[in-house]
Amino acid sequence: MFDSNRMGEELRALKVDVTRLLSTAGEELFESSKDRADALADQIRAALTELGETVEQEQEQLQGLVAERPITSLASAFALGVVVGFMFRRH
Repeated sequence: MFDSNRMGEELRALKVDVTRLLSTAGEELFESSKDRADALADQIRAALTELGETVEQEQEQLQGLVAERPITSLASAFALGVVVGFMFRRH
């Protein structure tokens, strides 16, 4: 009727099969995640490169403006410092 040895053997075989399936699925998931992470890293590198170029261009423009109008730039920096100082003073 009920063969406990046979049932135990089938459970062990099922355990081996499930372990193998989970291992394979885990490896595939890892590879997929790794590929996605690599693609994201490439996108971030490209964005940072573009940002660096933009910042460099803006820096050159800002240096030109400061060189053309040093008094105005100094007054603007002073006014900004006063505003920030008042903001920190309130909190």
